[in-house]
Amino acid sequence: MQAHPMNTAPLLIELLVEELPPKALSKLSVSFSQTMYAQLLDLELIDSQCAYESFATPRRLAVLFQSVLSQSPEREMKQKLMPLKVGLDPNGQATPALEKKLLSLGFSHLGVSDLEVVNEGQVQHLWLKRTQAGVSLAVGAQKALNEAIAKLPIPKVMSYQLHENCEMPGWSSVNFVRPVHALLALYGERVVDLTVLGLKAGKSTKGHRFEAKKSVIELAHASSYEEALLSDGAVIASYAKRRQSIEDQLNVAAKSLGPGFNVAHDDALLDEVCALVEMPNVLICEFEKEFLQVPQECLILTMKANQKYFPLVNDQGDLVNRFMVVSNISPKDTSAVIGGNERVVRPRLSDAKFFYDQDRKINLKTRSSGLSKVIYHQQLGTQEERTQRVQAIATGIAKELIALSALSAQDEQWIDEAVQIAKVDLLTDMVGEFPELQGVMGHYYALHDGYAKEVAWAVEDHYKPRFAGDSLPRGLVGVVLALADKLETLAGLFAIGQHPTGDKDPYALRRHAIGVIRLLREKSLGLSMAKLLIVSASAFEGHKAVNKKSWTQISASMLEFIYDRLSINLKDQDYSSAQIDSVLSIRPDVLDEVDLRLKAVKAFAQLPEALSLASANKRIGNILKKAHDQQVNEQVNPSLLVEVAEKALFETMQDVLPQAQLSFEAKNYAQSLSLLAQLKNAVDLFFEQVMVNAPEEALRSNRLSLLSRLHTAMNQVADLSRLA
Repeated sequence: MQAHPMNTAPLLIELLVEELPPKALSKLSVSFSQTMYAQLLDLELIDSQCAYESFATPRRLAVLFQSVLSQSPEREMKQKLMPLKVGLDPNGQATPALEKKLLSLGFSHLGVSDLEVVNEGQVQHLWLKRTQAGVSLAVGAQKALNEAIAKLPIPKVMSYQLHENCEMPGWSSVNFVRPVHALLALYGERVVDLTVLGLKAGKSTKGHRFEAKKSVIELAHASSYEEALLSDGAVIASYAKRRQSIEDQLNVAAKSLGPGFNVAHDDALLDEVCALVEMPNVLICEFEKEFLQVPQECLILTMKANQKYFPLVNDQGDLVNRFMVVSNISPKDTSAVIGGNERVVRPRLSDAKFFYDQDRKINLKTRSSGLSKVIYHQQLGTQEERTQRVQAIATGIAKELIALSALSAQDEQWIDEAVQIAKVDLLTDMVGEFPELQGVMGHYYALHDGYAKEVAWAVEDHYKPRFAGDSLPRGLVGVVLALADKLETLAGLFAIGQHPTGDKDPYALRRHAIGVIRLLREKSLGLSMAKLLIVSASAFEGHKAVNKKSWTQISASMLEFIYDRLSINLKDQDYSSAQIDSVLSIRPDVLDEVDLRLKAVKAFAQLPEALSLASANKRIGNILKKAHDQQVNEQVNPSLLVEVAEKALFETMQDVLPQAQLSFEAKNYAQSLSLLAQLKNAVDLFFEQVMVNAPEEALRSNRLSLLSRLHTAMNQVADLSRLA
């Protein structure tokens, strides 16, 4: 749609509300603006090139469209109604079916003469073709606003009474995320006649509660919104600009303290603080150095989570006794604001120090008996029972790694020690107050109790990776414990039927599966998935909630689940779906070999022989499937090879397959597949000149054996037929 410049003007819509939920503000703003844009575009009041800007503060949601038509252009409406024979009777009059259809479309006043007959192949259809008048701005904007409000991702709706000045009689209460006090709707200089949530649109808004120069800000033009709010209202209306202002002020304030002071940046905290202030003012505060004796994770968490403060760290990343607060006011004398925040944070830090001091009075080993009183899952027992299962799985993994010469006796001892205390910090006061610190506090308390640093690391790291992109455990002890912990979770919950369904995953099993995949692939442990599942199953042996006979099915479900997660993960990498499918369809038992296989398949797919061999492989697979009722082995009798082409194939296989097998066993998968490419001409010739299903049983059986041997060799690295 091309709009004439004289017909356009900026359109501004603003909802002035009470303080919106800070963690939801960004999503609310994006949804509000995008839905308005989509609706206005659909109504042809704007074109796809129309620039718009979103605004969001704790007290407002707004959007400004730069070029909006006062009325959308006329458009031709075309709609197929029904076959001519259905719509008209033998006399050419409208049938009840046609009358009903026109009524439903709002065109009951139209007659047969207003419709068109269109030949479509051998059938004639009735079509309705009319020129529809454009939509006025008021009607279109009202529809867009209603839709934008209806689609807001409101975390929790509240019901409130309308204020006394409401101009909508008959309305007593409405439902919205927070009470709305005013609606602003300006088209250029003109107020648009809109009504929403019991409020009629006006041209005024309000600025900062305490810093605004004017109590009510009258806007002369829609495009003056941002500037007027800043100059008269002391409000940075743009969420993005306000967030950048906070970040810039934090960096400047940190530099003002001199070298060795850096902001402990946190994007989530920055987003939340941006949604709490309208005119940010960063102030530097201080706390007593004695609190630095407490693990910095505790102090940082309490400052961020409870007070929304930004801690400062030195160049080594260690916490210093300074922090920054983002105030929503800018008094000439900031001492009261700074002093108030320092007084507020002190009891929080004192609590953290008290918890830390109290927790260290009882060592982890002594506390461990308390795990028997903590329920892990109603069907799977206590944390103590879970610890015993994790220990059994970890022991099994350790034995496998020892067999692979990847683990020492000392590592095995540390694994045993770490398992026994890994969950004990759940019983401490600090973790009771700050659950996010589980594992972290276990690390500190383990060091305090005299455990080796490898054990302490494992206690902290066994939760890793906790989210996408998270780091992996630092040492092999932590890797084994993390793997055992995740496998126990998966096995236990799959055993009682609590696996994810649809988009529901209450126990985060998808995250646990991805954790298992990352640990195996990125740490290159060389562990067999089949053996890991056996070890996991044995840990639940005799458990009352688990039917032993069902473990085969449980293990199969777990394996499918893990490979499904792996398939999804690999799609983000530079491999085609066919390449991923070709590797994962053979269910490689060692996951850290998957990348080697994928690289080999990708290289093979570039070879000129690849497509032909993949197609031949698929054909061989189909032939062998049809011959499932015959005894097919891979023992080829050379004396029964009578055709030139089958002799040539056999001789080529005799030369190529041993070399390919040696490369495969050396895990040089790319070379193995490259060698197989030499079979192309012989395979093509075989299918051109040899009839596999020969009438003579001996010949037929021998040819099937030849193909079976070839099929096995071709599908060791991947199922090449998936590339066809």
